[in-house]
Amino acid sequence: MNRDDLISFEAEVAAEFNAGRIHAPVHLSDGNEDQLIEIFREIKNDAWVFSNWRSHFHALLKGVPRERVLADILAGRSMMLHYPEYRFFTSAIVGGILPIACGVAAAGGNVWCFLGDMTASLGAFHDAQQYAVGHDLPITFVVEDNGFATETPTAETWGHGTTPKTRRYRYTRTYPHVGVGKFIEF
Repeated sequence: MNRDDLISFEAEVAAEFNAGRIHAPVHLSDGNEDQLIEIFREIKNDAWVFSNWRSHFHALLKGVPRERVLADILAGRSMMLHYPEYRFFTSAIVGGILPIACGVAAAGGNVWCFLGDMTASLGAFHDAQQYAVGHDLPITFVVEDNGFATETPTAETWGHGTTPKTRRYRYTRTYPHVGVGKFIEF
């Protein structure tokens, strides 16, 4: 998967959503392709990846076949992509994947856990991070910082901060928080 492949995939999902063929919310990614490609170069095949509700790029870069990811999105599972055979799981619950990721790391799995900048401001993240540091778990938290907590500027609401075992990168989004920027009637 390269940058153009990722962009093309999300454009196809957006077109399907616009046509009313996806009967569930979608959370599209863009503007972070290059950063994710770099990060996923470090993620080994045997590593576990835990993601959030904006997970399409993560699944594709982890090696889940494009057709399978697209079929699940078309079936309304955009925010709930689970592929155990690829060691890939998501949760639409804000911060919900954090304790699961820590549990897998505590069991000895090499883990990468992706979260947004709003989630990085929650107590659940600080608990998970402290537990990971305190027990020297093989986990890397990746904070995808687009500057928004849903549609509110994150820094105005929560502030910023980075601690050990956390990696943060900035990007600018062009898709809205949910959907494609217009109301679609199902």
